[in-house]
Amino acid sequence: MQLLPDDDCFAIRQAARYVSQLYDRHLAPVGLTITQFSIMNKLRRAGSMTMRQLADAMVMERTTLVRALQPLQRDGLVSGRNATSRGRGLSLSLTPDGQARFAAARLCWRAAQGDFERRFGAERAALLRGELFDMTKA
Repeated sequence: MQLLPDDDCFAIRQAARYVSQLYDRHLAPVGLTITQFSIMNKLRRAGSMTMRQLADAMVMERTTLVRALQPLQRDGLVSGRNATSRGRGLSLSLTPDGQARFAAARLCWRAAQGDFERRFGAERAALLRGELFDMTKA
């Protein structure tokens, strides 16, 4: 099977896997994946979010988000509580242990970011980042 030179989807997915592997290698010493780091970063910035808000912000299916959250909750890094007095919805936030793990992971993330920008070029990385964020704006 020969790949089509204009297969945008394949090229984006291949690049995403490559970049995810690079960041995951850097985050391995703190026991997080890049997806878990990104979830924790969203929660850190927001303070707390419902599952729906977090899924929308991450552009993830809720079932995929649940699978990514399970190890974070199991390890006591993220906690969930009822979002309303009627018990409807779950509000998620970082625990104190989650805050500490995120702080350690941020150093690893910065190393990964630097590694990527050295390989790809800081200016090209900034342009790419802008284009990719534009793509996912609603």
